[in-house]
Amino acid sequence: MPNEPIVFVVDDDQEVRDAIQLLMESVGLKVEAFASAQDYLDQFTPERHGCLILDIRMAGMSGLELQARLAAEDSHPPIVIITGHGDVPMAVQAIQAGAVDFLEKPLDLNRVLVTLRNALDKTSLQEETKTLRRKVNKQKFTDIIGSSEAISQVKEMIQTVGPTDARILITGENGTGKELVARHIHESSNRAKAPFVEVNCAAIPSELIESELFGHEKGSFTSAHKQRKGKFELAQNGTLFLDEIGDMSLSAQAKVLRALQENKITRVGGDKEIKVDIRIVAATNKDLKKMIEENKFREDLYHRLSVIIIDVPALRNRADDVPELTNYFLDQICADYGKAQKEIDKKAVSALQSLAWTGNIREFRNVMERLVILGGETISEQDVKKFVAC
Repeated sequence: MPNEPIVFVVDDDQEVRDAIQLLMESVGLKVEAFASAQDYLDQFTPERHGCLILDIRMAGMSGLELQARLAAEDSHPPIVIITGHGDVPMAVQAIQAGAVDFLEKPLDLNRVLVTLRNALDKTSLQEETKTLRRKVNKQKFTDIIGSSEAISQVKEMIQTVGPTDARILITGENGTGKELVARHIHESSNRAKAPFVEVNCAAIPSELIESELFGHEKGSFTSAHKQRKGKFELAQNGTLFLDEIGDMSLSAQAKVLRALQENKITRVGGDKEIKVDIRIVAATNKDLKKMIEENKFREDLYHRLSVIIIDVPALRNRADDVPELTNYFLDQICADYGKAQKEIDKKAVSALQSLAWTGNIREFRNVMERLVILGGETISEQDVKKFVAC
C-alpha cells in the first residue's frame, strides 16, 4: 500500500482536470487524472488509497455508474462528486449511495481544498480502522487453550512441523479450531512475516473458484473488468490456507494439483505462467479417503496435501480443558462487553463439562457469551441449565 494518499480526478473536461491537478500539486498532494470513468476503472485496485473526485456527467460511463461499480468492491476511496447546478438532485443521490460530499461548478478552489481535506481525513481513518481490525482479528483467539493430552499433542505437532515447509492437512469437526491451528503453523514458520491467505472453498461457487485461486485477466469473462490476482499470487512467500478443501470441485482440484507439482499458475483467460513460492495448509471436516473411493476427491491431490496430518480433537474428547476454556472466554467476553469480571462456580463448570458440544469451541464460546449476558454475577449451575439450550 502506498505511504501517501492519491487524489484521483475523473472528469472529461480537461480544464477541470488541469485546474484540480495544479491545485493539489501546489499543496504537495499526488494526483492522477483520468478523462473517463472507464480509464479509472481499468487501473483501479482497492489497495491504492486516497480520494476520488468524480464528475457526475461524462461521456460513456457516468459518475453514478462508476460509483455503483466501485460499491461492489471490498473497498474504494471516498468519493467527492462534481456537479453542475442543475444536477444537484443527482449529487444528492450520489451522497445517499455513499459519496462523502459534492462540489458545484464552477469550482471554488478553496472549497475544493476543504472538501478534499475532509475526505482524506476519512480515508485516513478508514486505513487506521482496517489496521486496528487486522490487529484485533489476529489477536482474537490467538492462543490454543487447553493442557489435555489431546490438545497438547496438537501443540507439539505445530512446534515440530511449523518451521518446515511441509504441506499439512488439518482434519477435525466443524468448530474445533482448524483455522487457528493453521495460523499457528504459519506464525511458527519461516514465512511468518509474509501473508497468511485463507480461502474458504465451501463458500465460493464452483464456477468462481478457479478465478479466486488463480486470478483472471481483464476480459476473460463477462464481469472481468480488470486484471485480478488470485489467492496463490497474494500468498507469495507466505502460507495459503485452503479451508474445507473437500468442497472443491474436481476440475479445480486438478488445477491445484498442477500448481503444487510445478509451483506455477496461470490466470483464467491468460497464457503466461507465473511462478509461486507458497506453503499449502489445507483443512477439512470430511472423510477424504471415503471421498476418494466415491471419486469425489483426487487421490493424487490427497497425497500431495497430506505430507503431515494434524487431527484437531472434538471438545467432548477433551473435557479436561473446559475449566481452562471457561476462564479464558469469561475474561475475554467480559472485557469485550466492558463488564465487571464474572465468576463461575464449580458445579456450573462440571455441568459444562458434561455437555456434548456438537459445535465444539465455536458453540462453547457462544454459550459463554450468553452466560455472561444473561447469567448472574457468579454463573451458577442453574444458569447453565437455564440458558445453555436457548
